[in-house]
Amino acid sequence: MNQLRRRLNLCCAAVCLLAVGVFCYSAAWCEDQPLPAGDDLSELSLEQLMQMKVEKVVTASRFSQLVTEAPASMSVITSDDIRKYGYRTLADVLRSVPGLYVSSDRNYSYLGVRGFNRPGDFNSRVLLMVDGHRLNDNIYDTAAIGTEFPLDIDLIDHIEFMRGPGSSLYGSNAFFGVLNIFTRKSGDVGRELSASAANYDTWSGRASYGTSFNSGLDVLFSGTIYDSAGQRSLYFPEFASSPSNGNTFNSDYDSSKSAYARFLLSDFTLTGLFGSRKKGIPTGAFSTVFNDPNTRTIDERGYVDLGYRRTFPDLFTLSARVYYDHYGFDGTYVTDNGAPPSTTNLDTALGNWWGADTVATLTPLAEHNLSLGAEFRQNLAQNQKNVDVNPAAINLDDQRRSVNFGLFIQDEYHILKPLRISLGVRYDNYNVFSAVDPRAALVYNPVETTALKLLYSEAFRAPNANERYYQDGDTSISNPDLKPEKIRTVDAIWEQYFMENYRSSLGGFYYRVTDLISQTTNNANKLVYRNVDNAEAVGVALSMEGFWQNGSKGHLSYNWQQVTNVSTGALLSNSPRHLVKANVSIPLFRQQLFVSPELQYTSQRMTLDGTKTNDPIIVNLSILSRDLWFKGLEASASIYNLFNVHAQDVAGEEHGQQPNLPPLQTIRQDGVNFRFKLSYRF
Repeated sequence: MNQLRRRLNLCCAAVCLLAVGVFCYSAAWCEDQPLPAGDDLSELSLEQLMQMKVEKVVTASRFSQLVTEAPASMSVITSDDIRKYGYRTLADVLRSVPGLYVSSDRNYSYLGVRGFNRPGDFNSRVLLMVDGHRLNDNIYDTAAIGTEFPLDIDLIDHIEFMRGPGSSLYGSNAFFGVLNIFTRKSGDVGRELSASAANYDTWSGRASYGTSFNSGLDVLFSGTIYDSAGQRSLYFPEFASSPSNGNTFNSDYDSSKSAYARFLLSDFTLTGLFGSRKKGIPTGAFSTVFNDPNTRTIDERGYVDLGYRRTFPDLFTLSARVYYDHYGFDGTYVTDNGAPPSTTNLDTALGNWWGADTVATLTPLAEHNLSLGAEFRQNLAQNQKNVDVNPAAINLDDQRRSVNFGLFIQDEYHILKPLRISLGVRYDNYNVFSAVDPRAALVYNPVETTALKLLYSEAFRAPNANERYYQDGDTSISNPDLKPEKIRTVDAIWEQYFMENYRSSLGGFYYRVTDLISQTTNNANKLVYRNVDNAEAVGVALSMEGFWQNGSKGHLSYNWQQVTNVSTGALLSNSPRHLVKANVSIPLFRQQLFVSPELQYTSQRMTLDGTKTNDPIIVNLSILSRDLWFKGLEASASIYNLFNVHAQDVAGEEHGQQPNLPPLQTIRQDGVNFRFKLSYRF
């Protein structure tokens, strides 16, 4: 324990000294640098200066606006951030976002927002989109953020994260937030090759091609392959009495492949995305035989999307899309039911659906931004099947179809020049229920550098097909009577730009969740989802970021939240009280060599049996070079968990079903590891 504390103190001291150094260095550098010719900032108005520095976002209102005007708390992560900090997956990116935390059960990654991340939830309370296309599937409503995310993150231009409910615009799953990923333009990609190598026998490769033709056709193609043996050996003390003495070998493997294509001509965009991932399960989940590498899952996700967008001057802007989506899941579980011989259980899911949506933003009305929208989705297949092999048995063969649609209206009205009000409401209809979700926001900009926001919003999450209808006879039973969850949230936010180089944000929030769907166990120790809880939370969020002309940038954030069960007053499991994040990126040589350290702290979280995880401070370090040796070559080296700190995540109920063995309460994460990456654009 003392050794661990010394390591933590060393981490804190190193990062704090580095942060102070870069801030002082950058400030001094900027004071001594003359402004480039033609960029005399003294000739620009304050409003022009702010428009140069303040990002524009579209997710908060479904039309473009400055982030200070958006009726939400927003974070924007750029492709430059992804490369400089060496992020490998979308989960890595989200770990850096203020107020978010990610946990892993060594199969999937799970996203926590504002202290809420229930064990057994498949990221169904956050809406994930790629260029506005919904990526949550129609079986589990999963927002895939790990290696199962089908888009190579090298293709990301920027990411917008909107905190708080978004059902007034997007319907179900926009419960705690909306994550919208925007892909790079073909001209930015060009011809690009990329390869990486890491420990655990991990490697990846990508080839991308983007170009524009004289006809106006713009095309982009990209393909990626990834393979990892994973950790060769993992130790779980709960399985110490097993034949392998608590060790599992060669069962942490991970491999994936993906392809992306986009065609853009005039006002039309045709996009196709497909990804497939196979992952070994080393934790003995779902009563599987511990230390058997044949237990694994395969996830497939893909879609074809035809979009249209056009602005009719002085009338309206119209966007519409029609799409077809596919999701497939194939799980192989080797079980012994407490005694040999073992048998194989096959668990599969197939989802196919098509849909269309449209949004029109009217512009003729003075001082108004009026948006009207509609969405329709027909689920052609929501099939789940579970069978045993040898002896053969069908435990579940559930085949379903469904339809849902939604209508919304939103108006942003300028009451006074610095004061605007945003009001919106959406109606959603499902086969067995309907939902009405409003949103109201006041945004006050007394000067261009200040934004004060007061927000109220409601959202719902429909119970998904897996929660309502899944049962396998041995570990799970269905509950078709589940009701939708509801949330009501109030936010107060102060955003401030100052000293030309800094942006700060201070906010507080309160939310209350009713009819919370939780994964529980019944008297027979079988998993079942129930509307058993109500939860409420209060929290405070503080962040500051700085940027300078020499290319340095830094970000510091602190979040405090307390999430409790309304009935008992007890803290929810897997809910940290404190989150601290800090990162800086420093140019060591012109704009060609950068060093970027990052610190992430997550306080203790309660497990399902009431014990607590540890509270690690994780430090990552990346070095990036651009055009240093010759033009077009980008190289990076990254070390993750630099000080080899022991980190744990909370285990779900599925890790507590082994007969005659204690349940897993925590799952150990990787120690120090590294990656080298080369990208060449020609």
